[in-house]
Amino acid sequence: MHAITIPEPGGPEALVWAEVPDPEPGEGEVLVDVAASAVNRADVLQRQGFYDPPPGASPYPGLECAGRIAALGPGVSGWSVGDRVCALLGGGGYAERVVVPSGQLLPVPEGVDVTTAAGLPEVTCTVWSNVFMVAHLRPGETLLVHGGSSGIGTMAIQLAKSVGARVAVTAGTAEKLRRCAELGADILINYREQDFVEELRAATDGAGADVILDNMGAKYLERNVKALAVNGRLAVIGMQGGTKGELNLGALLAKRGAVTATSLRARPADEKAAIVAAVREHVWPLLSDGRVRPVVDSTVPMREAARAHQLLDESGHVGKILLVTTG
Repeated sequence: MHAITIPEPGGPEALVWAEVPDPEPGEGEVLVDVAASAVNRADVLQRQGFYDPPPGASPYPGLECAGRIAALGPGVSGWSVGDRVCALLGGGGYAERVVVPSGQLLPVPEGVDVTTAAGLPEVTCTVWSNVFMVAHLRPGETLLVHGGSSGIGTMAIQLAKSVGARVAVTAGTAEKLRRCAELGADILINYREQDFVEELRAATDGAGADVILDNMGAKYLERNVKALAVNGRLAVIGMQGGTKGELNLGALLAKRGAVTATSLRARPADEKAAIVAAVREHVWPLLSDGRVRPVVDSTVPMREAARAHQLLDESGHVGKILLVTTG
């Protein structure tokens, strides 16, 4: 088979389409013929040499994929060869075939094509696990999503609205904010021109956000705590703004707030399986009946993954950038 390899870390040109050995499914695993994968920030970090795959995972980038089951390993039940599936991966999605623990498989939702489904596992699992399983967003509360036009952001907006929450977003252009509004965002903040703490306070009569989903890390830590409502919960899922920040515990205590930081890729298989099962129960019906929809910016042939990474680096996209194995 062929896969995107990274002989040496670097820029997008470091991604090389090469012939590699076919994987074989082991106990409790399935082999998937990949129709499409999706580009995530973690893939960029891996390409740059800053984010190695967890032990035992495929060395190739790609944290999600969709396709058809090609073979079942020993001990797998509930799935059949030929099933249309999408999957949460520890790595290996940028390839023509990938091995997946069966607990990390999801059926392609009704009404969603296989290519589009490739952009669902990582965003749905990230949003559901952080916003709902960890931060416990409730109806009537306010969620602030940084990077509202990203793949994570576009899904967070829709899932929060589906439970009756109010949604505030930050984005860097008027067009991105317009797209967020189309998905249901109530409070639109241009982070290049506005202070999100002040804008959020003004829009919530001084209350702030009950839950904040943050991809920036250190750069926004102090302001995120200021933006929290009393009993607010800050969920940090990224470090685009750095890894080390100063936390004012007095300000956090005054809010009776909580700060959590999670990653998905390195979690044990049983934890991933539990998240996938929750997503299948709670999110998949919303996708199947159209109340929540995937947002795809563009599709690129997988062998041209470097071009897809350039698009992500330029940050002009809204939603997901997908890689397809044909075309």
